[in-house]
Amino acid sequence: MQLTSIYFKQLGLISFSLFTLSSALADEPLLQLAINSTIEEMIVVGQKEAPITLEPRGLAVSLGEEQFAATNAANVEDLMKYAPNFFVRKRYIGDANAVPGFRGTHSTQSARSLVLVDGFVVSNYLGNSFGFPPKWGIVGPGEVQQFDIVYGPYSARYAGNSMGGVVSITTRAPEKNEAFLSLQGFSQPYQQYGTDETYKGYSFEGGFALKQDDGPLSVRGSYRHFENKGQPMSWSQLTASKKTTGVAVTGAVNDKNLITQTPIFAAASSDDNRQDQLRLRGDLDFDNWNLQALLVYWTTDSDTTNPTSYLRDANDNAIYSGTVNINGKYWDTSALNLSFTERTEILAGLSAKGELASWNVSANLSHFWFAKAETFTSNGYTNGINNGAGTFTEVDPSGWWTLDAKATREFGIHEITLGLSSNRYETDSISYSTSAWREAANQKFSIEPAGKSSLSGFFVEDEIHVRDHISVTAGVRLEQWKAFDGSINQATAVAPNYYDSRKETDTNLSLSSQWNFAEKWLAQLSLATATRFPTVGELFQGKFDSVGVFDPKSFDPNLRPEKSQDANFILRHEFSKARVTGSVFYQDVDDFIFSFERLDAGVKRTSFMNIDRVRQTGVELIVETYDWLAQGLSVDFNIAYIDDKILKNPLLVESEGKQFPRIPYWRINSQARYQLADAWRLSGGVRYNSRPNNNLEATQRGDTFGYASEQLIADVRLSWQANESTELSFGVDNINNDKAWAFHPFNQRTYLMELKWKQ
Repeated sequence: MQLTSIYFKQLGLISFSLFTLSSALADEPLLQLAINSTIEEMIVVGQKEAPITLEPRGLAVSLGEEQFAATNAANVEDLMKYAPNFFVRKRYIGDANAVPGFRGTHSTQSARSLVLVDGFVVSNYLGNSFGFPPKWGIVGPGEVQQFDIVYGPYSARYAGNSMGGVVSITTRAPEKNEAFLSLQGFSQPYQQYGTDETYKGYSFEGGFALKQDDGPLSVRGSYRHFENKGQPMSWSQLTASKKTTGVAVTGAVNDKNLITQTPIFAAASSDDNRQDQLRLRGDLDFDNWNLQALLVYWTTDSDTTNPTSYLRDANDNAIYSGTVNINGKYWDTSALNLSFTERTEILAGLSAKGELASWNVSANLSHFWFAKAETFTSNGYTNGINNGAGTFTEVDPSGWWTLDAKATREFGIHEITLGLSSNRYETDSISYSTSAWREAANQKFSIEPAGKSSLSGFFVEDEIHVRDHISVTAGVRLEQWKAFDGSINQATAVAPNYYDSRKETDTNLSLSSQWNFAEKWLAQLSLATATRFPTVGELFQGKFDSVGVFDPKSFDPNLRPEKSQDANFILRHEFSKARVTGSVFYQDVDDFIFSFERLDAGVKRTSFMNIDRVRQTGVELIVETYDWLAQGLSVDFNIAYIDDKILKNPLLVESEGKQFPRIPYWRINSQARYQLADAWRLSGGVRYNSRPNNNLEATQRGDTFGYASEQLIADVRLSWQANESTELSFGVDNINNDKAWAFHPFNQRTYLMELKWKQ
C-alpha cells in the first residue's frame, strides 16, 4: 500500500513534467514516427455516427441505433446489457431497484456511478443501496438516441461518484416534424418452488416532434404507459415453534440449499407495477447557441398485496398465518405483510451551449424532486386483508438540485477546459403507525430521519496535442463536501437526535496519455485518484431490527469518505474486419464504505462501516467484427477477469483475503447482429458471470433464493421492416431458461413482441 500511495501522490509532479515535455516536443521536431494523422478517440464497442458525449479516458463505450435495434429492451436500462464488464441489477421488467455495476462494483453500490440524461443528473445520492438506483424511468427506451459509458474516474470533469463509472443517455432531438409510437407486450411463464404462473405486461410509448422551417424553435413530446406483474421476489420460511397445537397442513417446500434450512410456506413481493410518463423537450437554436428545456412528470404505482401461500389444510384452504402442524412437527409462520407504494417524481432542467468570447461554453441546471412518495404496509397478513393495523411512510421534502458548467478553448497545442459543478441532496422521511393501513387512518408518529448533503467542485483539464499521434490530458479537481441538518426524531425518544455538521475538502488528480504508435495501433494509459463522500442515507438513515425496534447503531454519522487510486492501460488494433482491444485495470480503495453484519458486544448488527482497504485488478478482452464470417454479420464479444480482494478489515478479520461479495471472477457479454435480407434482421446475445461469494467472509456460495448465483443467459430477436414506417419484432430473453439469483430471482424465459411506427 505504501508503494502505491507514493506512486499516486506523484501524479501532480508527473502531470507538470509531461506538460513541460509536451510543450518542448511541440516546438522541436525530434520524433519521426510512422503516423501523421489526427489522433482518434479511444472508443470500443461503439457506434460511429455521433461523437461520444463523455470524455473517453479509460475504457469508453458508445452504443447507438445498430446495437439498440438488436436488443430486447422493455426498459431503458436494457439497452446497455451487453456492454463490456458491465451489468445492471434488474430482476424483472419494471424493477424500480435496477443498480448499474462497472467491473468490480457491488450490485448495491448505487452511489459509485454517475448517470446523466441529456446532461441532467438522475443519480439518486440520497443513499447507497439497491433502494437508491438512478431514475431510469425519466426516459423510455424508444426515446434514446445514444448510450455512452465510461469506466472509472479518469477525467477531472466528473465528481468522485464516478469511481465506478459514468453513464450518459442522449435522447432524440426534435430535428424534424414527425409522429411515432411503440407498442410492446411481454410474457413470462415462471416456475419456482410452489409457484407456477405466467406473468404478463405491456407498454405504449408515443409522441410527436415539431420543428420550425425558418425559425429557431423545436419541440418534442411523448407519453409512455407501462404495466407489468413481476415474479415473486421473496419466499417466506417457517420457524420451529414451541407450541404443541396447530393446523395440520401440506404443501410446504423444502430446499436443502437455502441459507436457513427451514420449509418455505409462501411466495411474496410479486410487484404489480404501473407507470405513466409525460415528457416535453423544447429547443431554441440561434447564433451558434442552443437552449434546451426538459420537463418530465413520472408516476408509479407499485402493488405487492398478493402473497401466495403454499400451505393447505384438510379442506384445501390456503393458510397464511398462525402455527401449523407438518407431519407432527409444529412451525410458526412469519409475517406476510401487504404493501403498496405511490410515487410522483418530476425532473425539470435547463441547458445552454454555445460560443462566448472564443470559449465553447455549456451549462446544465436541473431539479429532481418527489412530489409524492407514500408507502402503505400492513402488520401481517390478517391485518392486511382486514385493513387492520399497519404503517404509513411519506417523504417530504426530498430531491436534489444539480448544476454543471464548463468552458473549453484551444491555445496552440493546449485544449483547456475549466468547469464547476454543484449539487444539493435533501431527504426527510416520516413513518407513522396506523389503525387502518390502506387509508393510513389514525396516524401515530413513529420516526423521522432527515439529512442534507452538498458537493461543490472546480476542475481544470488540459488536453495537450503533443503530436498528431500523441495527446496527454492532465486534470485536477477540487471538491468541498458538506453534510448537515442530520437528525432522527423518534416517538420513544425524549427529544430528537441532531448530528453535527461536517465539511471536508479534497483534491484529486487525473492523467491520461494516448498514442497512435503505429498504423492501426492505439494505446492509452490513464491514472487517477477519486474521493467518494458518504450519502445522507449512509450517515443518518438507520434501520429497524427484526422485531420492529429502531437500532441506534445501524448507521454512522462519522463515516469516512472512500478514496481510490486507479489505473487503466488499453491497447487496440484495427484489422480489416475486426477491432481488438485489451484492457488492464487497477483500483485500490481506502475506507471502502459498505453495509455488513458483525458482532458488537455480542449482538449482531448491520450498518454502513468503513473497510480499511479493498483492491481490484483485472483484464478485459474486447473483440468487434464486421462482415467477418458472413456478409452482414457483426459480432461484439468481451470477456473479463476480475480479482477484487478485501486486504484489510479489522471490523471483520475473517473477510481479509476474500473475494468481495457479488463480484464474479469471470464475466462475458456478447451480441451478434445479422442482416438476413433487406427487411429481416436477426440478433442474439449472451450474458455470463461465474458464481460469486455471497458475504464478506466468503462462507456463503449457492444457487438458490438468498444467494448471488452463477448466470448464463442467452437472448434472441427477429425483426421485420414491413415498410419505411413500420417494424415488427419478436424476441426471447433467457431462452435457455436459466434460473439465476441476485439474492432475489432474475427473470426466467421471457417473450417480447414489439411494433414500432413513425411518420
